[in-house]
Amino acid sequence: MKIVKDYRDTKELRDSFNELAKKVFNLSFEEWYQNGFWKENYNPVSIVIEGKVVSNVSVNKCNMNYNGNILKLLQLGTVMTAPEYRGNGYVRILMDEIMKEYEGKVDGIYLYANDSVLDFYPKFGFVTKPEFQYSKHVINTATDVTENIPMETSEDWVKMVDIIKTRPQCGNMTMNGNEGLFMFYLSQFMKENVYYVNSIDTYVVAEVDGDTLMLHAIFGEASIDDVITSFGSNISNVILFFTPIDKTGYEEKKVDEEDTTFFVKGKAFEILGDYKFMLPAITHA
Repeated sequence: MKIVKDYRDTKELRDSFNELAKKVFNLSFEEWYQNGFWKENYNPVSIVIEGKVVSNVSVNKCNMNYNGNILKLLQLGTVMTAPEYRGNGYVRILMDEIMKEYEGKVDGIYLYANDSVLDFYPKFGFVTKPEFQYSKHVINTATDVTENIPMETSEDWVKMVDIIKTRPQCGNMTMNGNEGLFMFYLSQFMKENVYYVNSIDTYVVAEVDGDTLMLHAIFGEASIDDVITSFGSNISNVILFFTPIDKTGYEEKKVDEEDTTFFVKGKAFEILGDYKFMLPAITHA
């Protein structure tokens, strides 16, 4: 048994990691890798036995811009162990290794845990913290002026990465310096969810379900209200999947997602105190 890190370019181990992720989560990271977006920000820390990845906790660098200040954060995810190797304490070994490497060197560490392990993470100093989501009803008489921008080709993706890098993001807790994680979604599961609004020169990641607009990210100088207006008169409900700078007019609701608990540790979350926020959903790893 050995702990192995930084192996994304080692095909045999990457294949084994993907095989385990497929078995546990029905998820593969291979397309993300082949598309060129699995960068050094996402680092599996794995236990390998006889050349096979049998347990893993991934470290994802997710620095957040809060009030103009960069919080150096790590998100832990893809926590998994092959069924035949469970009960050996492998995740505990990996957590000890990660804490030894990163604790005190970043501003905070966070993760989203399922209900079966709620007693596990407090052993490493993590505490639960609620997230809050913001929504509102709107009356809009404008015409829909948005243009859907499919993310189908490498040229589309290169352009989107440049947009993410160079344009300001709307919100009071926005991810900084991890374009690859955005593209995990935008080059795969959310290819059809990018819009451009010419009149306000703004790119938007959004879903429209009937009269409900779900806003995931805004890249540009436009306000949230300007973006909402751009989607036209059919929209009467808006749900934000990030934290607005100005919460006036929004309904605030504690996030209650089934089988998911938000755990945090570190000085960043002490600084945030009672501030009610949601980390952008599009940054969940």
